[in-house]
Amino acid sequence: MALTVGMRFLVPTLLRPWACLRGSAVGPRKSAAGYDLGPRRFGSQRVLVEPNPAAGIAVMKFNNPPVNSLSLEFLTEFVISLEKLENDKTFRGIIITSNNPGIFSAGLDLMEMYGRNPAHYAEYWKAVQEMWLRLYQSNLILVAAINGASPAGGCLISLSCDYRILADNPKFVIGLNETQLGIVAPFWFKDTLVNTIGHRAAERALQLGLLFPPAKALQVGMVDKLVPEDQVQSTALSVMEQWMAIPAHARQLTKNMMRKPTADRLVKQRDADIQNFVSFISRDSIQKSLQMYLEKLKQRKG
Repeated sequence: MALTVGMRFLVPTLLRPWACLRGSAVGPRKSAAGYDLGPRRFGSQRVLVEPNPAAGIAVMKFNNPPVNSLSLEFLTEFVISLEKLENDKTFRGIIITSNNPGIFSAGLDLMEMYGRNPAHYAEYWKAVQEMWLRLYQSNLILVAAINGASPAGGCLISLSCDYRILADNPKFVIGLNETQLGIVAPFWFKDTLVNTIGHRAAERALQLGLLFPPAKALQVGMVDKLVPEDQVQSTALSVMEQWMAIPAHARQLTKNMMRKPTADRLVKQRDADIQNFVSFISRDSIQKSLQMYLEKLKQRKG
């Protein structure tokens, strides 16, 4: 079973061995007659990548139904796909979205944090750290095309992008709601939010575990643009064109200047952050809280 931090769902997750990425070539495909069939998809079971080498962009789609929970397998596959695109100089930008409309990502998989041993907790948290460091420091232009609810870890992914477009549907809430589950967002979650919406707004949002509907998310600066659901992808492409018009070297240096101090704070404290997480999540009180939460969800489902 998989239980996410962000959404109050109890959902089954099939855990399989980490998959090797299929079809690593990203060039155009040719038919038997030699005709161009367009760029080849690649990626993995849980992360689909649709490259467009001619445009210099790729669309990365979360594909871990039903709620795109950030399991250890998902995080690993996500980082591998991102690294492949970063290492291919053909690409300058990525649009990050969901292959499951209605949910961008429901956040961290609580079943990775419940009833496991300390070694597993450490491995999982290191994977979460790696995901954020890769995203936050990426030289690529990252546009979040948020086509569903985006709480907790889903919100963190969105905040780590350069631009955020949210579908204007009142059900598509976004925010870091960890306190509602008795969990404390780590300092680098906090720093990312503060850098986006300011200290006072972030303090209130984090303490109350607020999930913002679209209009409020735009008002506080958590997202940059609201559009109808059927315009999220086209708007993301338009935004990408605007960002790609800026000389890449100047933009990358500016991004690094703005973000490096925040990322360096985690890099310097990475081992201590893992230890703090393992110590926190292993507490009897926290495990009991997660157990009670899990039982409530089972009752609702029943």
